[in-house]
Amino acid sequence: MTTFEICIDSADAAVAAEQGGADRVELCAALFDGGLTPSIGTIETAVSSVRRIRVHVIVRPRGGDFIYSSREIETMVRDVRAAVAAGAHGIVIGALTPEGDIDVETTRRLIEAAGDASITFHRAFDMVRDPYAALEQLIELGVDRVLTSGQESSVLEGAPLIAELVKRAGDRIVVMAGGGVNERNIARILAETGVHELHFTAMVSADSPALYRNPVPLMGGTLHKSEYQRSNTSADLVGRMMSAAG
Repeated sequence: MTTFEICIDSADAAVAAEQGGADRVELCAALFDGGLTPSIGTIETAVSSVRRIRVHVIVRPRGGDFIYSSREIETMVRDVRAAVAAGAHGIVIGALTPEGDIDVETTRRLIEAAGDASITFHRAFDMVRDPYAALEQLIELGVDRVLTSGQESSVLEGAPLIAELVKRAGDRIVVMAGGGVNERNIARILAETGVHELHFTAMVSADSPALYRNPVPLMGGTLHKSEYQRSNTSADLVGRMMSAAG
């Protein structure tokens, strides 16, 4: 049986994922940056808005690499505690050393801060220099699952490594595939990797309800989308993805 986790950025998206039949969501802010820590208000509202699915919360203080300063680590420890207190069922983390290994000490601190919450090590794993050694370290640390694209730009390209990770992991840790999963390839990904958990977005574009529009100001950097275009999680797309998985 396959578990479907939807990567989302709002409480509304959590409701849509549940309506579509998802098993779990990963709640983030700033999906364009790969996902950053969402606000406490977003966590509390998302948790209280769903009845069946589990809400896992990413704790990542900034975009960029996964090598953190002492202040950033302290921030993450506090955010982990706050997210669990706000009702998060699981925490999604990742920290590396400059040499490309798992930052064991930081990961252990974050796990301890999470208490009994489920722990996922996110795609920082795709940046480690030795994925097999990293897998064993995460198992030893007691991490519940690792999210990976097989160290490639998409799961299909990384399928051979993911399949080997699944084989080596056995029942010691869950290997969850994520990155470039869509309706056309989801069944093939399951067949080629042997994973039992999949992670993907189910976003569709929607026009802003704004009646008055000023097209001149830009709220982001030079790489931007229209201020009057939204990205929403689609319950229908979640259902179609699950159906396509067979």
